[in-house]
Amino acid sequence: MKDMMIGVDLAKNVFQVHGALRTGKVQFRKRLTRTQFSVFMAQQEPCLVIFEACGSAHYWAREMEAVGHEVKLIAPQYVSPFVKRQKNDAADAEAIVIAARQSEMRFVEPKTVEQQSRAALFRGRERLVHQRTADLNALRALLYEHGHVFPVGMHHLNRITALVEDETVDLHALIREECLDLLTQIAEKTARVIERTTKLKTLAAESDRARRLQTMPGVGPLTAVAVEAFGPDMEQFKTGRDFAAWLGLVPKQHSSGGKERLGRMTKAGQADIRRLLIIGAMSRLGWLGQRTILEGSWLSRMLERKPKMLVAIALANKMARQIWAMLTKNEDYRDPALVGSA
Repeated sequence: MKDMMIGVDLAKNVFQVHGALRTGKVQFRKRLTRTQFSVFMAQQEPCLVIFEACGSAHYWAREMEAVGHEVKLIAPQYVSPFVKRQKNDAADAEAIVIAARQSEMRFVEPKTVEQQSRAALFRGRERLVHQRTADLNALRALLYEHGHVFPVGMHHLNRITALVEDETVDLHALIREECLDLLTQIAEKTARVIERTTKLKTLAAESDRARRLQTMPGVGPLTAVAVEAFGPDMEQFKTGRDFAAWLGLVPKQHSSGGKERLGRMTKAGQADIRRLLIIGAMSRLGWLGQRTILEGSWLSRMLERKPKMLVAIALANKMARQIWAMLTKNEDYRDPALVGSA
């Protein structure tokens, strides 16, 4: 059974299971319900089980490891080239096994319960921020229809509140009532955003890895928690460049015939960490952050000849590579400019 590989096409209720030897010889094909799948896999000798990396894959990976199986996850885009002709559950399960047999295949590391819990808290905060922004935009649009124009941004909320609460303002009673209701919803979501932000900061303060990450300029508690929640073990990347590429902070290539053609940033990786690193990089390029940039350093030379947004992407790429080095070497941040001058 050490040579057995079982590919599973996950679903909500019915799973397709494909068992084959590493040589490719098919041993069985089964269609099982959730309950039948758990019982069937518990009866199997320890073997290699492969899932596509989807919503429930990390849960099932932990369940399979609990009964003694070795588990690997594959990104769906690496499986699709191995699907033969017609796409169905059986063909998908077979393609998963064929893809896993490739010696150069890259796998996704299963997440722990702690990682998924932090990710849920982080995504919950992001969802509330988006909902609050939608409410604020609805409020601005409603006031715009009645002759009151306000700029974009939460920092103008006090001006909007003062206008709506003014009983002498030229707004119909029903419009004013609707605006007050939107202000109440915005206040409720703001309180919940603050609550979740406090929880994330507490988690960042309790983690030694998060504390280490925050020694880097441009990395705050939210970014540190995001790296812990969404990032895999850094040991699986050979170099920091691999981690930056995993985040999508590299140019898109369309090269042929020995001629390199580099395009825009791929955005093909982990969006949450990438976005926060770019925001952190932009904070270092603002008027206040530029005061800490040493004259003649790489960053100052880039700012002299490149647009600020392009420099921010390049700096985010460098920050990703530095994060990889800090976590693999268990060291705090050391400014390369200061180290070089020393």
